[in-house]
Amino acid sequence: MNILVIHQYFLDKDQGGGSRFNQFVKFWTDMGHEVTVIAGMVHYATGEKPSKWKGRLIVEEDYEGAKVIRTYVSDKYNVSFLGRLFGYFSFMLSSLLAMFKIKDKPDVIIATSPPLFTGVTGFLLSLRFGCAFVFEVRDLWPESAIELGIIKNKFLIKVSFWLEKAIYKLASGINVLTPAFKDAIVKKGILPHKIWLIPNGADLDLFSEEDVRDIRKEYGWDDKFVVLYIGAHGVANNLEQLIFAAEKLKEALPDVLFVLIGDGMEKPKLVKMVKEKGLDNVMFIPPQPKERIKDFVYAADVGIAVLKRVDVFKTVYPNKVFDYMCCKKPVILGIDGIARKLVVDEAKCGIYYEPENIDMLVDAVKMYYNDEKLRKEHGENGYRFVKANFDRKVLAKKYIDEIKAILTRP
Repeated sequence: MNILVIHQYFLDKDQGGGSRFNQFVKFWTDMGHEVTVIAGMVHYATGEKPSKWKGRLIVEEDYEGAKVIRTYVSDKYNVSFLGRLFGYFSFMLSSLLAMFKIKDKPDVIIATSPPLFTGVTGFLLSLRFGCAFVFEVRDLWPESAIELGIIKNKFLIKVSFWLEKAIYKLASGINVLTPAFKDAIVKKGILPHKIWLIPNGADLDLFSEEDVRDIRKEYGWDDKFVVLYIGAHGVANNLEQLIFAAEKLKEALPDVLFVLIGDGMEKPKLVKMVKEKGLDNVMFIPPQPKERIKDFVYAADVGIAVLKRVDVFKTVYPNKVFDYMCCKKPVILGIDGIARKLVVDEAKCGIYYEPENIDMLVDAVKMYYNDEKLRKEHGENGYRFVKANFDRKVLAKKYIDEIKAILTRP
């Protein structure tokens, strides 16, 4: 099968971040499928454009046996909301030019969002090549942008909802990452039979215990109890709560260290907060390539996943939780809804605290700090659960099965 993927945030080989489609592409090429990816040139968290792509409109590369066509994204992407919006539009337009680099007709086009505008490119290219169009929903947009206060203009909100529904109706099939996403889309009037669930998953092959570096020695963590956060440092993540928790624990448990790996628009503000409060129990580390992330997770004592307290985040599975579970680390979870159900009720691998409730967060840290047996039990529970239910290699095969069902549908 010939598969064309449109993914603005598809990672380069040395970039860190969500690697869902990087893994899918690898598995699909290993299965014998021909895969082409149309991707952007700016990293979603850092907003940075590698020097090798600067000044270029289109760049062709190879990735794990697949062809990657990188197209232009505005350098203003991470400056402001308007800059990010221009970044979305610039990719939508430049990605259409990639059609001239595609020689063989694809059997299916998969456009994964956010941003929502990848769906526009996906549909237009499906018309151009006369093939099936699958739209993937990794985040409910525009709901998340509205609840976070990023989009306030009533006209933009109206247009965004119209565009979202139009893309859903035009797609041959819709993949969602959580059951809550499916429920939300069905409520918008989309037929349930068009929607299937292939959730985010675990990179079990990337997170094996082989060749793990001694990060504790390298970063001076030998005598520390490390609470690790990996991911974006943006408005949605609300990492201020980790800073406030560190402040409360500074005197009570001076050997607790909060480590934040990643980047984003809010990082300078967070660094400034730590400096102003005089905290020596918070460490910031730049984004790391995906293959290095396991070194840090294995070195930590506990992993933490947090988001801002808004209702739309009750519908998400955070990527980083699966990384922690792969490495047998217990999870402190500041996200309600289906993530809480997954971590606490089903996998039994973590402790939930009410988002933005600093006292509950501090209590969760103390509970794991004082109970090594609980940490080990939750870590083992998480690993068994993720291996049985979220192996990304298995999910990649299920994705192909769903596409084949579309292609053979009368």
